Amino acid sequence: MNIRKLIIQLFILATILFAIYLITRTAAKGEYISVAGLTQGTTYHITYESKRGENLKSSIDSLLSDFDLSLSGYNPNSLISRFNRNEPGTRSDKRFIDVFEKSEEVFQKTGGAFDITVAPIINALGFGSNRDTMDVDSSMIDSLLAYVGMDKVKLSGDSLIKENENIKLDVNGIAQGYSVDLVAKYLEERKIKNYMVEIGGEVKARGRNQKNRIWRIGIDKPVEGNILPGSELQTIIRLDNRALATAGNYRKYYERNGIKYVHIINPKTGYPVISRLLSATVVARDCITADGYDTPLMVMGLEKSIKFLEENRFLEAFLIYTDEKGEFRVFYTPGLKKYFAE
Repeated sequence: MNIRKLIIQLFILATILFAIYLITRTAAKGEYISVAGLTQGTTYHITYESKRGENLKSSIDSLLSDFDLSLSGYNPNSLISRFNRNEPGTRSDKRFIDVFEKSEEVFQKTGGAFDITVAPIINALGFGSNRDTMDVDSSMIDSLLAYVGMDKVKLSGDSLIKENENIKLDVNGIAQGYSVDLVAKYLEERKIKNYMVEIGGEVKARGRNQKNRIWRIGIDKPVEGNILPGSELQTIIRLDNRALATAGNYRKYYERNGIKYVHIINPKTGYPVISRLLSATVVARDCITADGYDTPLMVMGLEKSIKFLEENRFLEAFLIYTDEKGEFRVFYTPGLKKYFAE
């Protein structure tokens, strides 16, 4: 065999091997698919890598529909709505039990700054399933506070026991994060390693995006008028196998008779929270934890939140507040620094 023929054969072999490498690499990488929709009165956006190019939207919609039937206060046929109406024979499912037990944990750790029994006051102020607002005064708030307190309700097996039938539950401050975890778990059960799940601004991400980079999630600047998420960012966080949730008072509010009402309520006083702390973002291993703790940080205010975070190192947080001159300032836990995008 002459040298020229040998070189040609080696070139052909190398070309074939390189083509096989490219095909194998492309197949191994898979296709990134994005799906979006409506759930829980908000939107969802999910992107994931599928080696078979599967569109899982119908399955995800079905999963979220089942979630609504359990925990949505806006669905009159849901499990939590039936509990709130005290319908005989109503029994808890696993979703309700998971959220109730996590709510108890956050209630205890935050000293009652998070409380899902604040529903009567939320509804009176027009932020719950009842969108009609009432003329609220101190006497009404005081009367409704008699039905607030997670120490007044408990689970016994699959039964919910209330001290008073007027006690109602609102899990919107934690259930959305739980729904993110459910979708993430579903994707992982299908052997999907790279994904980003976002529902109503609560996020969990794992692995890499289409550009082979760790997922990047923006934290919005908490200014009134910043209605469109992502339009004006304070900072960007990199998430890999972590979840993120943000609470703030700059989007959900209304004014009536010259008074501004915000949607975050202090369960101890019954009144909306107004403070220098404008938004609280929490990063945790799962989204139910991140979502569960962002609201009580807002309730505590800046100084108490910083102290709480120093004593509870399992949370990472990013707080945006105003100083005495009204200028934006930030505080973040030391462990969060590694998550900042460069």
